[in-house]
Amino acid sequence: MDISINASFLPQDDPEAALGFYRDLLGFELRNDVGFGGMRWLTVGPPGQPTTSIVLHPPAVDPGITDGERRTITEMMAKGTYAGILLATKDLAGTFDRLQAADADIVQEPTDQPYGVRDCAVRDPAGNLIRIQQA
Repeated sequence: MDISINASFLPQDDPEAALGFYRDLLGFELRNDVGFGGMRWLTVGPPGQPTTSIVLHPPAVDPGITDGERRTITEMMAKGTYAGILLATKDLAGTFDRLQAADADIVQEPTDQPYGVRDCAVRDPAGNLIRIQQA
């Protein structure tokens, strides 16, 4: 069996801020920008990895979600507890310095974790937790 990860989904509530973070700060490519009904879906991914993407989508647009669930999603996004992703870099210190210099929302400075990795954590403009490990 040959299965790979094609795309992961993270909510975004401000497409321009999301682009500023993922494209301009992290250096991801913008692969798709789709608008519909006043909303935008953005697909970004790391250069040189065309088969791996993150789809940044408007939160709670699924028609099966109730108003109560939409409120819960909005509250969880505001607290930064709704979604997250784990990234890796060969230069954690340099990546962290760049994030810090850009006034990214730092959650944790580079730290040696007891489970054997060195990582840091930031929040993107929508509040998603982004952990970045040393590759």
